[in-house]
Amino acid sequence: MNRTQRISVNAEQLRLAFDFVSFGEPLEHSAYISLDTGQIYWHSELAADADEDLPDDLETSDRYVAVPHKTELNLGRHLALAFVDEELPQDYDIVAGFFRRRGAYARFKDLLDASGKLDRWYEYEERAMEEALLGWCEENGIQPVEE
Repeated sequence: MNRTQRISVNAEQLRLAFDFVSFGEPLEHSAYISLDTGQIYWHSELAADADEDLPDDLETSDRYVAVPHKTELNLGRHLALAFVDEELPQDYDIVAGFFRRRGAYARFKDLLDASGKLDRWYEYEERAMEEALLGWCEENGIQPVEE
């Protein structure tokens, strides 16, 4: 496929695949898009017996592209700290400290809730994810289509 051709992918399924991949740790869950058909294939290290529906050439062919994990698109710690820098700059060092230990997001969200900023965070995060995922699609010749 040359770069001027774009493969159409169901936008809702793409978002679900992105959420699935991002739900766990990197490489725990994966999803691949066929560059020939736009079909999305799902895989989880936690349910390896479900792999029977995966194409045999998934790992060896260049006709599939892996759906990124949110950390690959700088949507993890980086995004949280950018939000805090904008909305709660006085708490930046505290939140940066959260991300040096496990359980950072729970503490981060508790602080946002106590500050009345949790809903604002969810809006910010959603907008950033949509923009990053659309940018990734553009780079990979994928056209999300609402069906």
